[in-house]
Amino acid sequence: MPQTEVSGGTNASAAEENAGPVRVRFAPSPTGIQHIGGYRTCIFIWLFARRYGGQFLLRIEDTDTGRSVPEAVDALLDGLRWLDVLPDEGPIVGGPYGPYYQTQRAALYHYYADELIKRGGAYRCYCTPERLDAMRKEQEARGIQSVRYDRRCRYLTPEERKAHEDAGESFVVRLAVPLEGKTVVKDLLRGDVIFDNDQLQDTILLKSNGLPTYHLANVIDDHLMRISHVTRGANDWLPSAPYHVLTYQFFGWEQPIWVHMPVVLGKDRKKLSKRHGAEPLSYYQEQGYLPEAIINYLALLGWSYDDKTDILSREQLMASFSLDRLSISDAMFDSERLLWMNGYYIRLLSPEELAERTIPFLERAEGAGGLPGNVARPLDKAYVARVLKLEQERMKTLGEAAQLVPFFFTDDLHYQAEALIGKGMDREKARTGLQRALALLESLPTWEASTMEEPMRALADELGLKPGQLFMSARVAISGRTVSPPLFETMEVLGRERTLARLRQALAKL
Repeated sequence: MPQTEVSGGTNASAAEENAGPVRVRFAPSPTGIQHIGGYRTCIFIWLFARRYGGQFLLRIEDTDTGRSVPEAVDALLDGLRWLDVLPDEGPIVGGPYGPYYQTQRAALYHYYADELIKRGGAYRCYCTPERLDAMRKEQEARGIQSVRYDRRCRYLTPEERKAHEDAGESFVVRLAVPLEGKTVVKDLLRGDVIFDNDQLQDTILLKSNGLPTYHLANVIDDHLMRISHVTRGANDWLPSAPYHVLTYQFFGWEQPIWVHMPVVLGKDRKKLSKRHGAEPLSYYQEQGYLPEAIINYLALLGWSYDDKTDILSREQLMASFSLDRLSISDAMFDSERLLWMNGYYIRLLSPEELAERTIPFLERAEGAGGLPGNVARPLDKAYVARVLKLEQERMKTLGEAAQLVPFFFTDDLHYQAEALIGKGMDREKARTGLQRALALLESLPTWEASTMEEPMRALADELGLKPGQLFMSARVAISGRTVSPPLFETMEVLGRERTLARLRQALAKL
């Protein structure tokens, strides 16, 4: 196990400022659609680059060709466009250090693997799968818990190597880990993490199919692309960091600043992952989450501005994000907290902007969460703005609107007559109440919420009803439901003629 020694703690801010030009990369493997936790890492490094006027690169680590999902890269790019977290270099936009797909950089990896062999930092291993399987079984039979390669090919004589080469045998390239001493990973957040070399194995750098492993490709690419800070999850990559440090040392290259970040956990405290129920970003987009809420929430998963601030705009985040406030503790993804934050951002929108963003959700085809198919489209933006203003305080996602306000867009209401009869009322009281309410509303000189409530309350008192009883009958008649926006504001937005027509339809039901 590695040891951690932090001498006097770390000073992330100083390290950030003294590192020279900031160049950071998001380098996902397209083995599946990127889940929301993966975008957290992307947002961290994008904010870091923006804070220090640096460059944010996107690199696709697609060397695991057997598991790559063709549509994964397109989905990733769509997500970055929606968030407006766009790379300065990468696929589509290009850049001076491309190509940005690792499968297009194979010649580079072969060249540097050969260079590493010449420097004594790596060697070709000709062991067959059968020989390796027998080796594992033999070590397990001896009770060795940490099974590892026995370094047989590391000690081949020149004549033995030539014989293997002349026979055209396939091989892998392995890192020649020092047999003694220690390797130190100088992590920005964790201080010096020290690994005993005799506990490391000669890990594979180049596979027999000619494709590199992560351990070779990421070092070569990060060096050639001049990456200043390597930011990645601690659980996955800190244990293998000594191999990368050794590779830099064998080449004589300056190391980047290592930043092994906390990972994101689900509520069950297991790592959030594509295989563990984590939703893709497109799920939140389709549900009607706002990109600014997603960015704000994800930026606070493992980072904080202070001990009390929850809401930070994109501009505030770009101006204040720094690595020194990253936690080394894993962060917990809380979908309810994200939903609350999304509702907060919805309430910040002007009615006009809320309407513009919500109309696509309202206009979805019937059966897909939108309004009924017989509702005329396109919807009138000014009318939608008036409608949504009534529900804005309650909305948590844009997608909810179609379920909250459909009765504003269709006169085809479905409810049973019994729903018009409030608690403590009978059919006759409900009918009388609605008849008198209809006559009262027909007589009003102006159609405004402020002029309706007082006479309606007086009518309830005259009829010996509680205001809530009369108002409930009217609410069901007008909206077809027992829960709706404030009654009189709803009537004002619906308009005089539609409101009176619905009251008459209700009386016909009774």
